[in-house]
Amino acid sequence: MADALFHSPKTHGFVRVAAATPVSHPGDPRANGQEHVALIRQAGEQGVDLMVFPELSLSAYAIDDLHMQTALLDEVERQIAVAAEATAEANVVAVVGAPIRNGDALYNCAVVIGSGEVLGVVPKTYLPNYREYYEKRWFAPATARAEDVLRLNGETVDFAPGLLFEAVNRPGFVFSVEICEDYWAPLPPSTRAALAGARILLNLSASNIVIGKADERAMLSASHSARTLSAYVFAASGWGESTTDLAWDGQATIHELGSKLAEGERFALDSHLTIADLDVDRIGLDRLRNGTFAECARNEGEPATVVPFMAREDHEASELIRPLDRFPFVPDDAGRLDQDCYEAFNIQVQGLMRRMTATGAKSLVIGVSGGLDSTQALLVACRAFDRLDLPRTNILGFTMPGFATSDGTKSNAWALMTALGVTGAEIDIRPAAEQMFKDIGHPYAEGQPVHDITFENVQAGLRTDYLFRLANQHRAFVLGTGDLSELALGWATYGVGDHMSHYNVNGGVAKTLIRHLIRWVAAGDLIGAGARDTLHAILDTEISPELVPAKDGVIQSTEGTVGPYALNDFFLFYISRFGMAPSKIAFLAHQAWGDAGAGEWPANTPEDEKVEYDLATIKGWLRKFLIRFFQTAQFKRSALPNGPKVVTGGSLSPRGDWRAPSDGNARVWLDELDANVPD
Repeated sequence: MADALFHSPKTHGFVRVAAATPVSHPGDPRANGQEHVALIRQAGEQGVDLMVFPELSLSAYAIDDLHMQTALLDEVERQIAVAAEATAEANVVAVVGAPIRNGDALYNCAVVIGSGEVLGVVPKTYLPNYREYYEKRWFAPATARAEDVLRLNGETVDFAPGLLFEAVNRPGFVFSVEICEDYWAPLPPSTRAALAGARILLNLSASNIVIGKADERAMLSASHSARTLSAYVFAASGWGESTTDLAWDGQATIHELGSKLAEGERFALDSHLTIADLDVDRIGLDRLRNGTFAECARNEGEPATVVPFMAREDHEASELIRPLDRFPFVPDDAGRLDQDCYEAFNIQVQGLMRRMTATGAKSLVIGVSGGLDSTQALLVACRAFDRLDLPRTNILGFTMPGFATSDGTKSNAWALMTALGVTGAEIDIRPAAEQMFKDIGHPYAEGQPVHDITFENVQAGLRTDYLFRLANQHRAFVLGTGDLSELALGWATYGVGDHMSHYNVNGGVAKTLIRHLIRWVAAGDLIGAGARDTLHAILDTEISPELVPAKDGVIQSTEGTVGPYALNDFFLFYISRFGMAPSKIAFLAHQAWGDAGAGEWPANTPEDEKVEYDLATIKGWLRKFLIRFFQTAQFKRSALPNGPKVVTGGSLSPRGDWRAPSDGNARVWLDELDANVPD
């Protein structure tokens, strides 16, 4: 794939949308038309595919009986033609608001224009006629129409609520339109449109502002996009609308699957656009996985009229316009991160508490290495014991130095156990390992420095073997420490190794989140302040299994072997949560981690973790991830111990989110990566 094509969001299933907020000129369609043309041209220059204006944007909303004036209605129709011409020049599909006559009735309409013509007209279904609203004085509801076609400027076009507009040249680019009050109805028209296949829902709104209403609109947009597995683009009237009795804030929001992608300036005094790239491909993948959505579509959905159109096809390289987390498992918003850490930690704690009460266990055994994972598991254990009113001395922590254990991790392990008040002990596994090397005839027993996989796994296996026998001896159970990222990569010694335990609290937590969980615990008072310095020391230690002695002063590096966990967790999220193609994941990773990386860093991220990765590096590590995830690691995941799911779409348990054959291969993913990601 050519570089420019790969670096274009449109290549990867993104649709660029804009909520337009024009300055309004009450009762002056020509002036409003000029505002529309200017914004349409601006949208075209910024690569926008689809834009939506506020309700009755060509006439203005708050003009009362002026809606019934022939001169005004005639001029509105002329301005529709002018705006349509502008869409052809700008290569944009626009949805404008207009009062439209059909027969002897007047309708409050959304007029969809593109390629120089009117593609269709959607009349408003629900007309508010309470409190400050009197729309039934002027307009007929959509249900009053006699037929589903309309003559407008000499052309016959579709005229009905729930029309689906589908780009014949851009898979997944399907949208529908509703108008203001429709969105407040118990069953919005867009619900059925979504069930019929619309992935983008547009709302042209006037919606005057009162205190608190902006939050209500945002809540409705977020919840509706989440419930219908869609994107929702909302544009309300702003500056210039008549303030005879009401006021207007020009709220513009863009949501996707419940998350806010963009929000415009409210109470602005100039015309402007609020722009975001919608991932219609991701919406489709989510619907594909959600059987409830498909079943609801079969039970409640209705046939919809589909209006085909040609969307712009330019595939220019550009930066993605949307929030994109470098760490999908770790939000960059400080408040959200605090909430996520609170929930994750308590999920782990309650999971362990329930297993202990179910088994009647009063003590547990854990290996404490001085690394991230065992630290997090030990913190969880301490909190669980506190909540169960069990003494922390019943937590039996064992540090088990081997041939490559550093003084730093060993001292951190001891400092942590001491500070937390658990029962600590040390077992040197080297004599037992040397005996095993001798028994199996390993070259190391003859004095040869052979540090192969056997050398590593003898140590890992012995540690877990000791823990299980210690658990037998003390009528306890073994608490596992391996995390979600290691499960994805198969970075664990199978069977009686760190792969196995009686219960694993970390199996649903990604490595990148574990870092922040430890920081979160260190900053709080759940465990006690005594361990704070040690926790920070552990966070500052390079991740290593410490199974092979350092060479020339360089220790065995986990991330040097399997890749940076920041990238691996990024790959894991988009593969396990959505099933995205590797080329799209590479595109997103480059957008997030390249030299123009998007988004903010999570709170408290150290400077040395703020790195960049070029596309070649991303592609190389993604290739290794695909081989490990799809080809070599599944058999380990097929035999996992129990443990709680923590993150959305993140369980790799065969009893949870992810089920796959243990003897599969990665060929199709590697072929797609090589075919579509430039070197």
